[in-house]
Amino acid sequence: MSNHTPRNVPRRPGRRLRTVGAAAAVLGLAATFHSTGGASAATLPSSGDDLGPVGTDPGASSLLQTLLQAATGVVTDTSKVAGRDGKTYWIENHIESKALPASALDGLGLPSLGGIPAGDSGGTVADDGIRREYLVVWAGDNNVLDKSGAELTALPKSVGTDLIGQKDLVGPDFFAVVDATKGSPSYGTVVNTATVGPLVENEPHHMQYIWHKGNNIFAGGLFTDVTYVVDTSQLPKLTLKAVNLPQDTVCGSVPDAYWVTKDGDAYGTYMGGPDLPGPCTYTDGSVRVGNGFGGSPGELVRLDKDGKTLSEAPAATETPEDTQRCDNIPALPAPTCANPHGVQAREDLGILVSSDYNEPRNIILNPVSSPSSYLRRPTVRTWDISDEDHPKLKAVSFLPDGPRVGKVPHQEEPRAAMETTVTNLPGHKGAFAETMQGGAIYYAPDITAEKPEWREVFDLTTSNKLTDPNSNWYGGGSNGGWLQTSLDDKYLYHAVVGRQPSGDDKGSPPYILKLDIQKLLASGDSPQCNIDTLDEVTAGGAESDCPAVVDTLPAPGGPHWGALDNLQLGEDGYYHETTDVRRIAYSNYFVARTGLNGDHRVCLADVLADETLALDTKFRDTTGETCIDFDRASWPHGDWGPAKPHSMLFVTADDDVK
Repeated sequence: MSNHTPRNVPRRPGRRLRTVGAAAAVLGLAATFHSTGGASAATLPSSGDDLGPVGTDPGASSLLQTLLQAATGVVTDTSKVAGRDGKTYWIENHIESKALPASALDGLGLPSLGGIPAGDSGGTVADDGIRREYLVVWAGDNNVLDKSGAELTALPKSVGTDLIGQKDLVGPDFFAVVDATKGSPSYGTVVNTATVGPLVENEPHHMQYIWHKGNNIFAGGLFTDVTYVVDTSQLPKLTLKAVNLPQDTVCGSVPDAYWVTKDGDAYGTYMGGPDLPGPCTYTDGSVRVGNGFGGSPGELVRLDKDGKTLSEAPAATETPEDTQRCDNIPALPAPTCANPHGVQAREDLGILVSSDYNEPRNIILNPVSSPSSYLRRPTVRTWDISDEDHPKLKAVSFLPDGPRVGKVPHQEEPRAAMETTVTNLPGHKGAFAETMQGGAIYYAPDITAEKPEWREVFDLTTSNKLTDPNSNWYGGGSNGGWLQTSLDDKYLYHAVVGRQPSGDDKGSPPYILKLDIQKLLASGDSPQCNIDTLDEVTAGGAESDCPAVVDTLPAPGGPHWGALDNLQLGEDGYYHETTDVRRIAYSNYFVARTGLNGDHRVCLADVLADETLALDTKFRDTTGETCIDFDRASWPHGDWGPAKPHSMLFVTADDDVK
C-alpha cells in the first residue's frame, strides 16, 4: 500500500475517497471540473460529497445480493475480503454442476448439492478423464445505463434500489468461466459465473495479456477505479484474493491493462488522472499536477501478487509534452499526453513499454463530437524496470505522421495509440504499437535505446481492402484494438472493430488481421520498411522487410480484444505451456458509452497448418449458434439478461498444468 496522498487537498475530518459505484461517475466528475473552471486542489470547495465519484446506495448492494438466485443444479461458493475502506468485497461462484464430471469438481471444497456429499459436487456427467482448459471472460452487466454521447446527460447521480434488478436494470458484473476443452461434452458451455460485489457498473475492462501457471488474474473496472485480484488455482471455482481501491492509487484512476511478471507481481496502467485535481505526490517523491479523476496525467502502478500497491510512478514528464499537440480538459500547467493504456514488458531487457490512448472521461462524455481531436494521444513511453518495484519513465516517443491525410485530425496515423506489444525472444529487442483512430501499426527495433525510433510499417487501408474490396478502404477510424506478437516472434495479431457506415462513407470491415513479421525482425537494428507513400498505404510496404498479410479473418460484430492460447494438452494428460499457438480467442465489445458496443459475442479461431485462421464452428453456445453469445436471458446466477464481454484469458487449474 502506498504511503502518499495528494498534497494541499482540503478534506472534512474523517473524509475518505469514495469508491466509484455508479454509471454516472465519470460524468459527474467531469461536470464538476468544468463548473469549477479547472480550479486547483488548493482552491476546491470542501464539500467532498459534491466532488467525489458517485456512490452506490447501501440498500442497492443489499438488494443485489437478495436477487441473486442460483438455478437448479448450480453450486454456489463465496469468497470475501476486506478493502482498505473497511467494507467487504466478494466473488460468488455459480457453478453448473450438471455440465461437468465429478473429477472436475472434486477437492474444491464446494458445498453439497441435492444429497451429493460436499467436496464431490459433480452432477450426472460421465467422467471422461480429460483435464479442463477454460476461457475466463471478464464481463459487465448490460443495462439501462449503457448510453453514449448526449444520452449521458440523463444518467442518475447514484445507483439506488430503483435501478437494481434483472433484464434492463442494473445487475452484477461477473467472470464467465467457459469450458474451452476441445472434445469435451460441455465445450462452449458457461460452467460458472462468478459475480463480483458489492460494486456495480465496474465497466469490466482488461486483465493481463496472457496467463502462466501460478498467476492470479488482475482485472480492472474502468468506472469504479478498482483492480480485482482473483485466484484461479481451483478452476472452475474462482477465489477473490484482494481488491485494490481508489484509496490505494490516489495519483491515478481508470485502470486499464496489466502485465504480470515472473514473480507473480504486476504492472497496471491507470489511464486517468489523480482521484482529485491538483498536485499529487508519487512514491518517489516527485509531484505532478493533475486535472482529476478520468483526466490527466495517468500513471504506472506496481502491484504485488496480492494486490497491494508497491509503487505509483508518474507517466508524465516534468516539462510540457508539446512535440505534437496534447490537449487536457481542463488545461494543465504542463500539457501532457500521459494517459497509458497498453502495457507489456521485457524483464530480460529491464524495459517496459506503455502506449497512450486518450484522456478517458472526455471521450466517454461525447465520443461522437469529442471536445478536441487532440485528446487522442500519439505517444509511446518506455520505462526502466531494472528495479521492478520502482519503475522510472525513460523516454516519451511521439509517433511520426504518415502519408495519408486524415478526414479529421484524430484520424491522422499517430493518433490514439491504444496498444503496444513486445517481441519475446532473446535475440529481439523491438516492439510494436497500433493506433485505434489513426489506423496504423508502428515498429521500433530497439526499445532499450535512450530514444527508440518508431516508424510506420503497416496501414490498415491495406487490410481493409483485402478483407472487403467493396468497403471504404480508408484506414483512419478503423478502430483497431488488441495487438499481440506470437510467442515465437513470427506473427503479429491485430483485432479491428471496423468503421460504421455514415452518410457517403460505406464504412470499413471488422476482422482479425495476421501479419508475418519475420523479415522485419530479421533486419535487426536497421529495418528498411517505412510507409511513406500513398501507394504503400493501399498496397502495403514496398520494402522487402515490411510485414506481409498472412490472413484476414472476417469477424462480424466488431472484435476489440483477443487472447492467445498458450496451453497444450500433452500425452501425459496434463497441460503444458507452448510458444506454438494454434488457437486464439476474440470478443466483440469495446465500451458501450463510446458507441462501439459490438454484438457481445466471444469466438475462438484455429490456426491452421498454413498459418491462416479459421473460425471454430464447434465452439457454440446453448442456442447452437457459433461463438458464445453474451446477449442471453439466463446465466447460472439467474435471469439477469445480456452482458458485455470485454477481455478473456485461457486458463487451467494449477494442478492440471506442468
